[in-house]
Amino acid sequence: MKLDSVPLEISGISQTEIKLELEDSNDFNLTPAIALSVQPVIADSPQKQQSVLVVFGTTFVTIFLAEIGDKTQLSTLLMSAQSHSPWVVFIGSAAALITTSLLGVLLGSWIANRLSPKTVEKSAGVMLLVISIMLFWDVFQG
Repeated sequence: MKLDSVPLEISGISQTEIKLELEDSNDFNLTPAIALSVQPVIADSPQKQQSVLVVFGTTFVTIFLAEIGDKTQLSTLLMSAQSHSPWVVFIGSAAALITTSLLGVLLGSWIANRLSPKTVEKSAGVMLLVISIMLFWDVFQG
């Protein structure tokens, strides 16, 4: 926690000095009563809870952009064209995406309850680095 102000008794400034400063000051119209009632103010936590709408919007945009043009969308496009039943393909692909998203959320909450956020971030970074190295290795080999 961070204190924005200190009580007058702790700050070492006497009430007489405050009265003199207030009388000498031309810039401010303060009274000693205001100066004496200064209490410590606890600053808000730097990590504020995000609103549900912000979390939903961020998740939607991230997943939407990640899924555009990927093999799942192309597979859905091809299945819809072959089956001539676009609504059945839509329902099937939507159910599959919801199921995989549910698995991701459940696994993520399970991991969050057992590991610290720093460990999760470091592990994700290492896994992405390993995947990147494997992809580069595959490109250079093939």
